[in-house]
Amino acid sequence: MTFSDHLRFAWVHLRERKRQTVLTALGVAVGSAMMVTTIAVARGSSQNVFSKLIDTAPHITIGADRLIAEVPDNLIGIMQGRIAFVKKNVTTDRKVVIRNYNQVVRTLSSVREVEDISPYVTSKLLARNKSRFTPCFAKGVVPSLEAGIAGLKKNLLEPDALSELAWTPNGIILGSMLADKLKAGYRDNVILVDKEGHEYPVVVVGRFRSGFNAKDEKEGYVNLSLAQRMEALSSSTVTGIGLRISDIDQADLIAARIRKLTGYDTKSWSESNRNVIDFYNRNGVITMVLVSFVFVVAGLGVSSVMTTVVLQKMKDIAILRSMGVQRKSITIIFMLEGMIMGSFGVLAGSPVGHFCCTLIGAIRFAPSSAGVISSDRLLLVETLDAHLLVIFFGILIAVISSVGPARRATSYLPVQVLRGEVG
Repeated sequence: MTFSDHLRFAWVHLRERKRQTVLTALGVAVGSAMMVTTIAVARGSSQNVFSKLIDTAPHITIGADRLIAEVPDNLIGIMQGRIAFVKKNVTTDRKVVIRNYNQVVRTLSSVREVEDISPYVTSKLLARNKSRFTPCFAKGVVPSLEAGIAGLKKNLLEPDALSELAWTPNGIILGSMLADKLKAGYRDNVILVDKEGHEYPVVVVGRFRSGFNAKDEKEGYVNLSLAQRMEALSSSTVTGIGLRISDIDQADLIAARIRKLTGYDTKSWSESNRNVIDFYNRNGVITMVLVSFVFVVAGLGVSSVMTTVVLQKMKDIAILRSMGVQRKSITIIFMLEGMIMGSFGVLAGSPVGHFCCTLIGAIRFAPSSAGVISSDRLLLVETLDAHLLVIFFGILIAVISSVGPARRATSYLPVQVLRGEVG
């Protein structure tokens, strides 16, 4: 028998049971549409988080912890055959900082991939506006340098806030949610209180909205000199340095090079947010596995239909076998039936999945502060490879589901079937 003969036999069997064939193909179509939509939602959710991480944080961060120990400035001599002692007690409240950060900045000038460099000082404070209190973090920066580091300039609600911060020594740019908590508007006065109880009056010169609720609710930007004064640091000392690089895909490799050059703990954006990235990747895999069970259910439907066809066509199969048709041909016929139902299902389900993605992407809702990211929509990323994967997987499940009934169809001897001994 030729392939066209096998295909014709398979088509006749399915055409005789139109209702079951359509319902089974419909089950595969529903599974395909759900899989396409789920892949788009999972990829969109991950990409949304990753893009926010890239846009709202430095590509590479140089921390104050040294990986290569410095030679202490109070080392007593270095002589052969002698032991040197350091005369200083270690205090637990000593701040870990980058001293003489300008030297580190000069070292970074040899890394051609680095486009922007911004030193900063972070300070944990209490913000007060009249009777309202809330904890926050103040990040002391040089406004002109910080503008391009973490997308701050494009996230400003007041476009000229950075330039105003530059000429306002006691200015502050508040996160939008932090400003709402304090009920602080433009040019309002806010008091920052450090852990020692010292108060620092500041003026609100603007607000920003990054889309990360934790950042918008807890963070504010002040001038570097003010942050150094609040942390009792010298003008040449900072707690970290943020970098923006030209190729974000090379962040890990560039961070490793900078780590060797400076001797400071250096992390790329992906290393700093490894737990968040792993969570969303793991969540996407779990979602995919759960939705794939819809395909398994559709496969059981294919297997059920095929088993019914085998039982009804048992005498026809016996006649074909007695006429010399090989078992291999019978198996191919029934596997083709499964492939046909699976093909119809996925070819109908793929465009339905595209329609669902378009419909979901058009839905708008009020942004919520309950989650990690504030957004007014679900971001979906629909790609051709997702559709091809779903089509392949759907057909494969349908073919695999037809293997059992196909083997059963060839397991009986024709003479037993014709005598009525089987059935």
